[in-house]
Amino acid sequence: MLLEIADLSVSYEDIRAVENLSLSLEEGELVSVIGANGAGKSSLLNALMGVVPSRSGGLRFAGEEIAALPVHQRARRGIRFVPERARVFPRLSVYENLLSGAYGVRKKINLGEKLRWIYGLFPVLEERKNQLAATLSGGEQQMLAISRALIGEPRLLLVDEVSMGLMPVLVDKVFEVLKMLNREHGLSILLVEQNALASLGISHRGYVLETGRMVLEGSARDLLADPKVQEAYLGL
Repeated sequence: MLLEIADLSVSYEDIRAVENLSLSLEEGELVSVIGANGAGKSSLLNALMGVVPSRSGGLRFAGEEIAALPVHQRARRGIRFVPERARVFPRLSVYENLLSGAYGVRKKINLGEKLRWIYGLFPVLEERKNQLAATLSGGEQQMLAISRALIGEPRLLLVDEVSMGLMPVLVDKVFEVLKMLNREHGLSILLVEQNALASLGISHRGYVLETGRMVLEGSARDLLADPKVQEAYLGL
């Protein structure tokens, strides 16, 4: 098992964001966590990356307990994070943002080859490589955030609300890229999303999170067919 979360709880002072949450992800899986705004999805990923501390529970990555490790140590072990709203470095160029993704990587990577691969995924980033990231559109910044995470050749990619604020055509593009990365390159991905239809449509399995608690889990196909999921998240 690549990722094992057992009874994870996350709090912000007196506010309990995640309560006794357990989930798992095998190597090569694409797993979605869906839920409404405020369900605790972003808190889950922030705790996994070490951005916020977990109050209790176990976090195991590739067999190692990582709950006490700082962010940079988790990154060095192969976990990369694409935060919501495409948080790029606005005063750095596109190229400099991409280079920042290679910082602290343990293994030697062929940067030129990796950049050519990235530009093949998102040609607009090559066209804009010398522009400041702040001058990119929202969709282009989202592509940059994903690409920055991919530069370091992660073993697990955490993706937070990738569709937020994007036009439908860009949502389709980004989800197609995530699906391709998983199916063709074997990249393990944990994706949290309000867009249940799009995320479950490319996933192997899924979990449903409500007010910090996991209330449902199953194959993506079964969740898409579940009447409760259809009513609450698919508008059917």
